[in-house]
Amino acid sequence: MPDVPAELLELLRKLSTRRLAYVSSVVTGLLGAMTEKRNEKSDLVTDVFLDEFGVHLLAHHGTATRPLTKEQFERAMERVMKLAGRNAQRSPMGNPGHDVTIDGTKFSLKTQADAHLKVDSIWISKFMELGKGDWSNKPEQLKALRDQFLRHMKNYERIVTLRAWEREEKGKKFWHYELVEIPKALLEEAAKGELEMRLESTQNPKPGYCTVKDGKGNVKFALYFDGGTERKLQVKDLKKSLCIVHGVGLLTSLSVSLPAERIRDSARSLRTSAPRLR
Repeated sequence: MPDVPAELLELLRKLSTRRLAYVSSVVTGLLGAMTEKRNEKSDLVTDVFLDEFGVHLLAHHGTATRPLTKEQFERAMERVMKLAGRNAQRSPMGNPGHDVTIDGTKFSLKTQADAHLKVDSIWISKFMELGKGDWSNKPEQLKALRDQFLRHMKNYERIVTLRAWEREEKGKKFWHYELVEIPKALLEEAAKGELEMRLESTQNPKPGYCTVKDGKGNVKFALYFDGGTERKLQVKDLKKSLCIVHGVGLLTSLSVSLPAERIRDSARSLRTSAPRLR
């Protein structure tokens, strides 16, 4: 076990008891178990990326009970890619196109962690906003919405989603994470998909589908034009078998952190004459 650097101890001495409690939670998370596996053919997930992303997830779950949000995923990708020796830069907040650029390639990043997640089927609850264009109750209007989706994808080259769900094995609970790439060419098949407006719906504007099938009539995925208050586009029932799984991680964080009395005792022993942060 490596010695704790004197510089780190000096920084800890400057923390208040409450802040030390937060550090304790993060450290407890980092002590959790992590099992990782990468796709050997992946050009995204190297061994360094796998290790560093695993550290990021363990630290996150030391203080959080839910998986990474989309923004947290974006920040993690930028940080971990840089640690892996790649050139990575997040896009400005609110950018309607790509989320991060890695070695000159523009990526769109998504997350999925819904309670009813299906392991073999991908759902993106908000792929993009559909705005306030011409959309009411005319089936032919769906073509313009689909064209909007196809134009949107011209803003990036690759699409990656971070999926997470809870699972239990032998009495232990795990967070199962997987990094999955959705081939852009697959989604572009929507150009020839079957359009259907749900005229019986009470929503206004009327929702609709663009369904893409294979040669045997099996559904590959569907675009759902959600006419609710957000007017957004969803990707539903996308077969994971048509995608690329770059990496998988199973992690379980320790369920307890240091008790408050222990933290207070540690704070007193660390305290020096340095000013206390509030």
